[in-house]
Amino acid sequence: MTTTATQGPSQNRPDGGPRGRRPGPGPGGAARREHSAPGAALAVLPGVLREALAWTDTHRAEFALPDDVLEPHTQVNATLKPLGELAQLGSTIRRTTTPGTQEHELAGELVAYAWEQVAAGELLLELLRAEPFAAYPYEIYAAFAGYGLRHEGFEALARPLTATRAWAHTEQHANRQLGLVNSERRVGVMTHTDAGAVLSRTWLGGLSEPWMFEGPSGYALTHTVFHLTDWGLMPDRVPARIDGYLRTWLPAWADGCLESVQWDLTGELLAVAASLPGPPPAELLDAVWPALADVQHATGCLPETGVPMQDSSPDPYSFIDCYHSTLVTAFAAALSLRSLRGAGEAVPGRERRTA
Repeated sequence: MTTTATQGPSQNRPDGGPRGRRPGPGPGGAARREHSAPGAALAVLPGVLREALAWTDTHRAEFALPDDVLEPHTQVNATLKPLGELAQLGSTIRRTTTPGTQEHELAGELVAYAWEQVAAGELLLELLRAEPFAAYPYEIYAAFAGYGLRHEGFEALARPLTATRAWAHTEQHANRQLGLVNSERRVGVMTHTDAGAVLSRTWLGGLSEPWMFEGPSGYALTHTVFHLTDWGLMPDRVPARIDGYLRTWLPAWADGCLESVQWDLTGELLAVAASLPGPPPAELLDAVWPALADVQHATGCLPETGVPMQDSSPDPYSFIDCYHSTLVTAFAAALSLRSLRGAGEAVPGRERRTA
């Protein structure tokens, strides 16, 4: 298996007429402006989170790994990537929601299901043996390890591999390298390089001209924040200069994503906004969340891009066209609820910012 998992949505695009989960003016800036009253985000977020998780639970069998997952011809992006995202985003939702609530319990069940799919880590060990040069088995394992699910054999093999010169000098984009650093932190081993030095080489760390924002740079930016903050759990890892830059430009970028019906990227930007240290950007969250809620289908799913379908069937989109955006929406909703409800309170997991 040589294909590596990618970031961002699939290339498949849904077609069809407009349909919102709730009555509203439809996608775009007009919807954003209409739903900008204080408290508008809190009014829709519990329902958005609950319904997105319910859709994910209903479709959990779609995340199941095929019997030939270890064969070289198997496509990582269609098998292990969705399952790894279920583990990562599900574990964050579990850790940022209130114990005893439906969403907290369901998120835990989804992570447990993903752990079962990798045979409690045994399958990831087999992947690591087959591809010791690949980072993705380690990154998927780290999603579980950060949640407390461990496999002794995997870590025994990974330990010498991550100490090699090849591991430290794997050529990859800076935001991907930052993801590897975060994976090492989660597993509990010495990082192969300094996170601050890697951050300075990213599109976001360079405080790139904001008008140069587009799809690929947008996903690179959001994942830089996710890796830096351990998927929103460590907001104080965000340096002050980047915090100020994001607070200034996130509203314009989110508005542009709404205008261009980029729902998946909109959700990721909302997750970034909810991962910032200090007070939440409430005005941004109040403006954008109701517009994204209007896109959510009655079943709880959201398309990655395009005008929402006018379809009342149980599955208006194919799984590959909506699973990521639906998971991202649930993830962003959980972080936003934590941020808005905890405004002015200490957030668990705070630590010193990366310079």
